[in-house]
Amino acid sequence: MTPKDVMKLAKERGAKFVDLRFIDLPGLWQHFSIPVRELTEELFADGIGFDGSSIRGFQQIHESDMLLIPDPATAAMDPFTAVPTIILICNVMDPVTRQMYTRDPRYIAQKAEAYLKSTAIADTSYWGPELEFFFFDDIRFDQSYQHGFYFIDSEAGFWNAGKEEKPNLGYKPRYKQGYFPVPPMDKFQDIRSDMVLALESVGVLVEVHHHEVSTAGQTEVDMRYGPLTKMADSVLWYKYCAKNTARKHGKTATFMPKPIFQDNGSGMHVHQSLWKGGKNIFWELGGYGDISSAALYYIGGLLKHAPALCALIAPTTNSYRRLVPGYEAPINLVYSQRNRSACARIPVYSKSEGAKRIEFRTPDPSCNPYLAFSAMLMAGIDGIQKKIDPGKPIDKDLYELEPEEARGIKTLPGSLDEVLDALEADHEFLLKGDVFTQDAIDTWIEYKRKNEVDAIRLRPHPWEFALYFDI
Repeated sequence: MTPKDVMKLAKERGAKFVDLRFIDLPGLWQHFSIPVRELTEELFADGIGFDGSSIRGFQQIHESDMLLIPDPATAAMDPFTAVPTIILICNVMDPVTRQMYTRDPRYIAQKAEAYLKSTAIADTSYWGPELEFFFFDDIRFDQSYQHGFYFIDSEAGFWNAGKEEKPNLGYKPRYKQGYFPVPPMDKFQDIRSDMVLALESVGVLVEVHHHEVSTAGQTEVDMRYGPLTKMADSVLWYKYCAKNTARKHGKTATFMPKPIFQDNGSGMHVHQSLWKGGKNIFWELGGYGDISSAALYYIGGLLKHAPALCALIAPTTNSYRRLVPGYEAPINLVYSQRNRSACARIPVYSKSEGAKRIEFRTPDPSCNPYLAFSAMLMAGIDGIQKKIDPGKPIDKDLYELEPEEARGIKTLPGSLDEVLDALEADHEFLLKGDVFTQDAIDTWIEYKRKNEVDAIRLRPHPWEFALYFDI
């Protein structure tokens, strides 16, 4: 789509406003709107200014002026605004140098795609993230000097099985038993369908939606796979549509990895494959799982760099409430076909070339998708370039291994602090092709340590009072 095409679309759809969107470093969409009369061809070339010092992970106050450059290929009508509004996703540019901004996560994703082509390993990477999240009816939380709490509620939470609801009609999924029940146990069929219609209206194709394992409205809506940057754009649309569909239905949506104690958390299993000249280089009939040596080396790169990758693909303190044994959590650094207890899985639903891919199960939906996909791609490329051997596959339930056998399996670090240390020690593979800059990595580590690791470490936890108040 060209700038002229965008202007034509806006006119045909009666748009009154243009919404300009970009992503901050941690991974949230930011935006502002301009009247549609300001939608000119010059806007796409010259950009429009904003204050970069007010955006997390961006500029200092003495260098705050930045530019947004709209990408005409991303134009879509907002499915939620009362006033017709056309949305454009933008890249960030430095107005002094007229160079793209190296801390812009979308630009990092575009550089990762360009680097892949430059290696001649492949020309395209395809990505299929499976985001899980919760629809809740009520969420309250607060923290001050002398108190701290959170409270979640859901009409579908099994904790409400005995609640006086006048009447309580039952049909609340039991803990860890929410996978695939039909209505009325699944109370979220219509809200998920509504979300899918919103996604498809903006060009994001959906393959399936269903209730997930946890009680209280855990949901999965799976998008059709696509190229890296476009798929990361789609993840942002996904979150936007989930949150606004929830609001429309009087609910709220959260992508926190582990909001509920002792039930399954929300992951983002990411299917990925590399293609060259229209051929899937991960596919080879007759090998283990019908995958090629390139696919095995790619897995080797993911496993080798997994502790550092976690700083970008499972990047919150809450991520490590999910990455623990016993909740289908992919903490074991091994690969397998079919086996969901391994962090790298080779799906075997089909033997066809088009279906062959690797599923990396460690990421969660709190990540910035542009950074997460780029980092995984760079780790996989490093694995292929260095022919990193992932070892032998393990086709057993890794949670049920005998202690002696289990001791030989490496596992992921258990905290955000540890994975940030791992990223600090192991990030050379990310710097290739100037995809990630040292500045971007240093800024990420500093932001996470200061605003998340230290912020949690300094505050008493409510359960500490149950453990220690009477000491």
